[in-house]
Amino acid sequence: MLRLSLIMSKRVIIVGAGPGGLAISMLLASRGMDVTIVEKQPRVGGRTSSIESDGFKFDLGPTFFLYPQILDEIFAAVGRDLRKEVPMVRLDPQYRLIFGAGGELMCSSDIEKMVAEIAKLSPRDAPRFRDFMTDNRVKLDKFAPCLQSPFLGWKDLMQKRLVAVLPHLKPWKSLHAELSTYFSDPRLQLAFTFQSKYLGMSPFQCPSLFSILSFLEYEHGIWHPIGGCNALSTGMARVARELGVKIHLNEPVEQVLFEGRRAVGVKTVQAEYRADAVVMNADFAHAMTTLVPNSKRRRWTDEKLATKKFSCSTFMMYLGLEGTCDELQHHNIYVTKNYRQNLDEIENQHVLSADPSFYVENPCRTDPSMAPPGHSALYVLVPVSHKHKNIDWSKEKAGYRKVALQQLERLGVKDVEQRIRFERIVTPDDWENRVGVYKGATFNLAHGLDQMLHFRPRNRFEEFDGMYLVGGGTHPGSGLPVIFESARIGARLMMEDLKVA
Repeated sequence: MLRLSLIMSKRVIIVGAGPGGLAISMLLASRGMDVTIVEKQPRVGGRTSSIESDGFKFDLGPTFFLYPQILDEIFAAVGRDLRKEVPMVRLDPQYRLIFGAGGELMCSSDIEKMVAEIAKLSPRDAPRFRDFMTDNRVKLDKFAPCLQSPFLGWKDLMQKRLVAVLPHLKPWKSLHAELSTYFSDPRLQLAFTFQSKYLGMSPFQCPSLFSILSFLEYEHGIWHPIGGCNALSTGMARVARELGVKIHLNEPVEQVLFEGRRAVGVKTVQAEYRADAVVMNADFAHAMTTLVPNSKRRRWTDEKLATKKFSCSTFMMYLGLEGTCDELQHHNIYVTKNYRQNLDEIENQHVLSADPSFYVENPCRTDPSMAPPGHSALYVLVPVSHKHKNIDWSKEKAGYRKVALQQLERLGVKDVEQRIRFERIVTPDDWENRVGVYKGATFNLAHGLDQMLHFRPRNRFEEFDGMYLVGGGTHPGSGLPVIFESARIGARLMMEDLKVA
């Protein structure tokens, strides 16, 4: 009885009800801890929330759900079954990939189907797909323990398992250079490297270890939770509440409270919360620059954050259309003919492209609940620069809307303007000002070698005692699977520190 009361006395406050915050809340509450989440938005999910209006429903951010095994294990750890709590379907084809240079791939996680698809573009490259899968299966197996462990200092870089995996990671090569060893056709090189955009990076700069991203798609599939990826957030929130977690919505945090170098709670617009530990699930750089005084920070000051490399942003259109879009698959990706130029315009020139690559989700093909009968809910994403002085979105928004609508015609979608019954646009300005994303960089800190592992803000935050980080701004990085892994790492570290068995 005494032991239980000691555990119950451990109070945790979590800033942000994003997927990382919700996942860690489940794990901590299941061990008897007193957990409260404060969230400034009116709904849970953060970037994995949703937009709903007039019978249309859209995911705000992520639409691909990869590698559900990690979330499966988190649910199992708290005595629940993810597949029962959040029904989902595995997509086949996974997506349609259209090349501005000509040709397309109907990508499938069925190996034989995929080999046949590749052979349509480049017969001599087709057998190499099996080699790619075999090699990356080994790479993921070797590197997975590194993704599951915290990197809290230089000593962690010298772990035997990390040193042993370096030959498989090939840190001296870019992702594009790595895929060029498998496929000679430039279109195929792009087909297995565009996934670096999940990290907001160019495949010509992204480290080669991230070939595991495309491998995961083909090895474990791409999944659609019924109701969209926000169903994962609402499902986690439901389970968290059933485990005793208190979730306060519409309650922005104004500041983190400190006693010396120790975080002891937060002050919101409505109340003050004291806790034994504070979990930061808000966008890392935005949270540091708005909730923690600059004078208190040493490694992650405003000045140092300004020098860090951040991901690209996204220009978003959420379109409720009259009529179905049978010409579209569930997921559709257009890769512009001048892909290198498009990336250079985004990452270096910080200007808008006239012929950008883009992505369209047509979820009603799989899930009719996303729109009224006889209608479609299209999610259109165009990668663009994060906020930069070269682009004034108050002037460019209307013009880039026209560019995005014109690009839809490349996928065979006609008469879009006349069919629109609902529309919302989100620009990098909106990501920063409305959602709280630093520089509007929707994929967080970039994932170059100089901003990974212990170079990233650490799960047990190095600046302050009693503060832990979860989400895309900490280790292992951005993307739902690794965000969920950050929650597991953070929970383990906190329970170790607070001596919760």
